[in-house]
Amino acid sequence: MPIIPNLLLLNATIHTMDASQPTAEAAAIVGNRIVAVGTTAELKGLAGPGTRVIDAGGRTVLPGFNDAHVHFLTGGFSLSNVDLRDARSAEEMARRLGAHAARQPKGKWILGGDWDHESWPGARLPGKEEIDGVTAEHPVLVNRLDGHMSLANSLALKLAGITAATKDPPGGIIERDARSGEPTGILKDAAQEIVERVIPAKTFEEKLAAARAATGYAARFGVTSVTDMSAGEDVRVYEELLRRGELKTRIYAARSIVGWEEGGKSEGRNPKAEIRMERLRGAGDAMVRVGGLKGFADGSLGSSTALFFEPYADAKPASDGNLNRGLLFDQMLPEGIMPARVTAADKAGWQVMIHAIGDRANKMILDVYEQAAEKNGPRDRRFRIEHAQHLRPAEVPRFARQGVIASMQPYHAADDGRWCEKRLGPERSRQAYVIRSLLDSGATLAFGSDWTVAPLNPLLGIHAATTRQTLDGKHPGGWIPEQKISLEEAVRAYTMGSAYAEFAEKEKGSITVGKLADLVMLDGDLWGAGKEIRNPKSEARNPKGEVARDGEEIKESRVVMTIVDGRVVYEAR
Repeated sequence: MPIIPNLLLLNATIHTMDASQPTAEAAAIVGNRIVAVGTTAELKGLAGPGTRVIDAGGRTVLPGFNDAHVHFLTGGFSLSNVDLRDARSAEEMARRLGAHAARQPKGKWILGGDWDHESWPGARLPGKEEIDGVTAEHPVLVNRLDGHMSLANSLALKLAGITAATKDPPGGIIERDARSGEPTGILKDAAQEIVERVIPAKTFEEKLAAARAATGYAARFGVTSVTDMSAGEDVRVYEELLRRGELKTRIYAARSIVGWEEGGKSEGRNPKAEIRMERLRGAGDAMVRVGGLKGFADGSLGSSTALFFEPYADAKPASDGNLNRGLLFDQMLPEGIMPARVTAADKAGWQVMIHAIGDRANKMILDVYEQAAEKNGPRDRRFRIEHAQHLRPAEVPRFARQGVIASMQPYHAADDGRWCEKRLGPERSRQAYVIRSLLDSGATLAFGSDWTVAPLNPLLGIHAATTRQTLDGKHPGGWIPEQKISLEEAVRAYTMGSAYAEFAEKEKGSITVGKLADLVMLDGDLWGAGKEIRNPKSEARNPKGEVARDGEEIKESRVVMTIVDGRVVYEAR
């Protein structure tokens, strides 16, 4: 019986990410699977009466982008929250907050924001007094874009009971006025949780609306799969969206590693939720799976809470005379608790993924993983370090040697590269986002965005990885240019690498016969003729892969079609 595709893609420039057939012109889809990949001449005869034939007109077609690190529901909510990402001063932030507050009912919390004081004159942190006048009737907790620092107004601090007498929580800092000792409104890492505890919980319907917005937004950028780092029990929101036929994104959901430690207790409170987690762990529906446990070792560079061996270059002595080296996240306290959590979770078969930014935090987690693997014995565990942002040379080869996946977000290099040297100095900054070094050492890379910390658009991350250009335009040849990678390598990290990072490389990540039909079409040919980007260091090893189009062309490319599970879920008009 002849194959009759429901979708037939012809006249495309397909980069399959499959080493056995790197390029093709056509692909046929039956149901939700790819059934044929080849030339247009070979496949065009497969079309039947019910086949939708798509003529790509030479455009680039890639496997659907798989974002290895997002906060998906938060991203959905952010689409309707106040947007402070491109505010260029504390005054502009206050104006935007005031305008947003004026449109909200009295008493409604104002959240989100994603402000970045490093883009402001003098990089001065804002204070509650600057926003109190325009938000007096609304409690406010707006986060810095990295999520490790927030600004609360006076009403929010009052509702949370934070005063000059409130002590810093373990793993957190309440910034205070140097003279009065009063809180300034800036809360770092665990200190944010004091306010978060008094914010009313979102309803299921509100979460459903946010998930619907997030999955539609992802389809616009060709993101067909994500690892949601903060899904928790909200996985049932995605299950409901799937049941309604509205889910356009495959979800690999992670819950907190602290939730794993307390699994026995929470089972007594909500056994159905625990059963659901167990049922879906590492398997489940091809659209919604649960398998990861997410933890934190430290904070962020932008908030000066990432944990380093040496003090920050711009650190001022604290009251005890010590210089800031960052913070150990509260999940790491008391000493020894994180190794115990990881060992127990790994023994039970969960995949563990831990956030580490500073060089000391990365070494600590590599050590934790090494100890857990020794105790539990060999298996395909695929430990992950989320961000792997600052690595001493001694730690780089450990990723490949220990089989630890470097789950990285290259857009952060374009962002942090503007001011990293101010924090760390020029020499230590050369240890930032060492993507080329990790690849050369044999490590597996999984790329993502960290949305909403950074934009969801994968092409911006690919641009950052291949050019190393910073957002301020001050490094046209690349910030730490020897760490550039090729276009092929960057796309692979955003497809096959991230599929491998969730145990799904046999199901997705390449355009291969038998795999799930997740594809994205761009508005041009990224590998076509044009200005070349070259990394002389790696060109000798991979001359063909090192040729890419002009960096601006990558960044300015647009998605014209997204196919998920064999269905066209986005089509540019």
